[in-house]
Amino acid sequence: MRHAFLVPALIVLGGCAASRPLVDIDHSELVDLTYTFDEHTLYWPNAPSAFELQKLAYGRTQAGYFYAANAFCTPEHGGTHMDAPIHFAEGKMTAAEVPLARLIAPAVVIDVAAKAAENPDYRLTAADVLAWESRHEPITPGTIVLLRTGWGKRYPNRKAYFGDDTPGAIDKLHFPSYGEDAARLLIGERHVAAIGVDTASIDHGPSRDFIVHRIASEAEVPGFENLANLDRVPERGAWVIALPMKIAHGTGGPLRIVALLRK
Repeated sequence: MRHAFLVPALIVLGGCAASRPLVDIDHSELVDLTYTFDEHTLYWPNAPSAFELQKLAYGRTQAGYFYAANAFCTPEHGGTHMDAPIHFAEGKMTAAEVPLARLIAPAVVIDVAAKAAENPDYRLTAADVLAWESRHEPITPGTIVLLRTGWGKRYPNRKAYFGDDTPGAIDKLHFPSYGEDAARLLIGERHVAAIGVDTASIDHGPSRDFIVHRIASEAEVPGFENLANLDRVPERGAWVIALPMKIAHGTGGPLRIVALLRK
């Protein structure tokens, strides 16, 4: 049986309407871009807590059947998660308000792993984006852009991933991500649906002004952080389904994100 995944037939981004085709699940390879939430999940160094799982029940009931249940607690911003626009822009969309059209869309991957290997603080530039477009085609409105830095292979080694493992310190971090001019091009001119990265932040480690977060949040573009397995996603041709917890008033939340690749 063929299963077609139907996304909204028409979305409007940046004043432009774009039709969206069906995605055929039966003829797609599914790649999980999500890290498991457990005791190894990485959180921002000054987070007050981490992922906690409390066992509420596990075993046979008096009636004879098996029953299990847990409770969990976690900060919004840790592991594979979404930053909602309100995270860095007052009055913008919360986690529960981000529309599905920004979470389910065609995706492109921009690879800067070679440059990041030479410079752990590397920031994607507008020139990198234009070079990608010269090899492929202009990035269309409504696209989800994913940045591959190669940092995924370092997860969950805190020191290797963050560039520092000093408890509570956020002033010694070193990892690559987006740069300001690339963010302004992708968000302000290409009108992308969302941006994501295989590092801990859509701003690079040494950032103090979090300019990429601010640009994205003001434009109500969500950010996806700590993505796994981006090495398995091609530069173009994939679709992404990114579904965060729908937390009322949330500034972000845990994200289950998958890529669909044409077989």
